[in-house]
Amino acid sequence: MSRSPHKGQISNLSVAGMLITLGIVYGDIGTSPLYVMRAIVSGAGSISELFILGGLSCVVWTLTLQTTIKYIIFMLRVDNNGEGGIFALFALIRKRARLAYIFAIIGGCTLLSDSVITPAITIVSAVEGLTIVNPRLPVIPIVLVIVTLLFLIQKFGTRTIGKSFGPIMLTWFTMLGVLGISQVIHFPQIFKALDPSYAFRFLTEFPEGFLLLGAVFLCTTGADALYSDLGHCGIKNIRGTWGYVKVCLLLNYFGQGAWILMHAESVNQSTNPFFAIMPEWFLMPGITISTLAAVIASQSMITGSFTLISEAISLNFWPKIKINYPTNIKGQMFISSINWMLYFLCLGVVLFFQRSSNMEAAYGLTINITMLMTTILLSIYLYYKKIPIYLLLLLLSIYLTIEGSFLIANLNKFMNGGWFTLLLGGVLFVIMYVWFNGRKIKNSFIEFLKIDQYTDIIKELSHDQSIPKYATNLVFLTKANKSSDVESKIIYSILNKYPKRADVYWLLHVDILDEPHVLEYKVTHIIPEVIIKVDFKLGFKVQPRVNLFFRQVLEELSHDREIDLVSRYTSLRRYGIQADFRYVVIDRIQNYDFDFPPREQMIMDIYTLIKRFGISEIRSMGLDTSNVTVETVPLYIDKDIPVLLTRNDLTQHSG
Repeated sequence: MSRSPHKGQISNLSVAGMLITLGIVYGDIGTSPLYVMRAIVSGAGSISELFILGGLSCVVWTLTLQTTIKYIIFMLRVDNNGEGGIFALFALIRKRARLAYIFAIIGGCTLLSDSVITPAITIVSAVEGLTIVNPRLPVIPIVLVIVTLLFLIQKFGTRTIGKSFGPIMLTWFTMLGVLGISQVIHFPQIFKALDPSYAFRFLTEFPEGFLLLGAVFLCTTGADALYSDLGHCGIKNIRGTWGYVKVCLLLNYFGQGAWILMHAESVNQSTNPFFAIMPEWFLMPGITISTLAAVIASQSMITGSFTLISEAISLNFWPKIKINYPTNIKGQMFISSINWMLYFLCLGVVLFFQRSSNMEAAYGLTINITMLMTTILLSIYLYYKKIPIYLLLLLLSIYLTIEGSFLIANLNKFMNGGWFTLLLGGVLFVIMYVWFNGRKIKNSFIEFLKIDQYTDIIKELSHDQSIPKYATNLVFLTKANKSSDVESKIIYSILNKYPKRADVYWLLHVDILDEPHVLEYKVTHIIPEVIIKVDFKLGFKVQPRVNLFFRQVLEELSHDREIDLVSRYTSLRRYGIQADFRYVVIDRIQNYDFDFPPREQMIMDIYTLIKRFGISEIRSMGLDTSNVTVETVPLYIDKDIPVLLTRNDLTQHSG
């Protein structure tokens, strides 16, 4: 099998590619005008021209420094064979930076938390516009219906409706630009906000200025998700569309700012200038388009969470769970357990916070932490790429200052909703941290032996007629990277647990690579026609469907006459019946007479609890459960038993 290019990637710049990109990439950051200016105004002591120009200047330069320079110009170049995202970045450095997994886990947890908060805040913000038309309309019930339908359709895939996402988002951004222009033509002085000195004055001359950075930060939410979508759309299409998206976003922000200054006497904390700049006749169409854009933003985050969990499973950050593929579009998947977890959490957020303004603190803090972790991982990556240290320190000082300032501002609203982000992220962190370290602790007990020490024994066992045949083809999953090695547990299973006579012993090894889409295998005939090892090399985005892959290997080996797939039983061989296969999966469990150190014991106890909610290794590898035997062996069987007892009858015996 050869390397498989990512067929889902739109690599070349084209009109169709850019339209698809608009529908996939910009949902989160594109819906930020729904709440950013309202959040800034709600924190104002009083409305003044300097305050609005300063707030807008902060928005302009946040979008420029964070989204344009950091992500569009810089981060999109740091790809893992065309793939982006915090786990793809981590995969580039995980073999060299031992503790980098902690930053990757924190960033992954907060990004997953964003998949809970984004549907809540964007859909509530859009539906709240209906109260302008009719203040008595029940916002929350309408939101709950939309959210429920959104999560219900996930299991069917979005192949059909997904085709409309691009045109809808093009309509959305065009609407943002036109609405903004309709206001700035009446107050062109608003463009003074392009001057960064207004941002500086906003932060220094207003007591609430620095703390309002938490509200300003909401304009760049979605930048990290943009990086995660690199593999779906390609760098050229993302860069090709960002110019139009940014212009439309800024025009809308300027339009909202112009309207606020022209109606300063009527603006209060409950005013949402996004809907206020709409002509009365356009309110219903505008709210409808806003709701559709909010749904698309939510859809992007939900499907992104499925991809994130899939990568986390491959990188041993998450327990193995069932993944479905509802369509034949490469990369589109559905994870039922994650879908319903997000659904109930999203419902909880909507019912608890009620208003979108109450969710802003939790929302900003989520993305803020993700961006900080991305910056740290990026600096580690650049360090190993031998970037001059002064450039690395300059990059770190700039972005740690910017994102650190945003973090302080966001943490100021901890009691107003930020606690939810840290609580949810903390729970997810415990799951990922324990799973990663629990597997590492278990794997530390694996002892490898040289297989050539046992080849003669296994060969004799294979021909020993005094032992009943266990299977014609006996298959083990092995963790040994080298063909010369084999786990002591496998030898223990073949020779000691229950002597297993077979004609052919297969050792299957799955190696998850740092690259995303590799599909390769290698065959080693350790003892021709007796012991054969197959090494699968899979990218971290590839699902390890071992049963399917192994069948292909068998067919190719049989076609090349390297193996004989006809049954070895005389009566069956005469009729060309296919040989039988049997898998043995070894599950290593803790001995009752062995205790870990306290920290490791706590990790292993939680690990065992989490494991109950995942699926077995048999199902995760796609093995045929009808011919699999699971054997449990103790973790600790290979060491000398300590002397604990003293025999006291020897004196009596000798006397």
